[in-house]
Amino acid sequence: MEQSKSVDLAPRFDSRPWGSFHVLDEGHTYKVKRIEVLPGKRLSYQKHAQRSEHWMVVQGMARVTLDGREIALSPGDAVDIPIGAAHRVENPGGEMLVFIEIQRGSYFGEDDIVRLQDDFGRVSA
Repeated sequence: MEQSKSVDLAPRFDSRPWGSFHVLDEGHTYKVKRIEVLPGKRLSYQKHAQRSEHWMVVQGMARVTLDGREIALSPGDAVDIPIGAAHRVENPGGEMLVFIEIQRGSYFGEDDIVRLQDDFGRVSA
């Protein structure tokens, strides 16, 4: 299979300080991840220039911050993150938060993340 620049060669599974993710599927214009967030943890407040995201909660509770507005999500709830929107998800509950993320765009590399705030010292320059 010939690799294209638009297909990210990042790991299929990765542990992070907030939990982990597993890439379920990917193509030239999309990537699908299963993301687990540990109780009391949250991801960076970030934005992307080359992709939008759609999140659907499948287990636990999520608190999403989207351009400064907080949204509570339960299993079965979903939210769309437009290209360029500042966003974050956190797990305010006592059980694992699991959600499915569908990324759509032209590029899905980690270098398309601009971190605005981060609990783990990874703020972008």
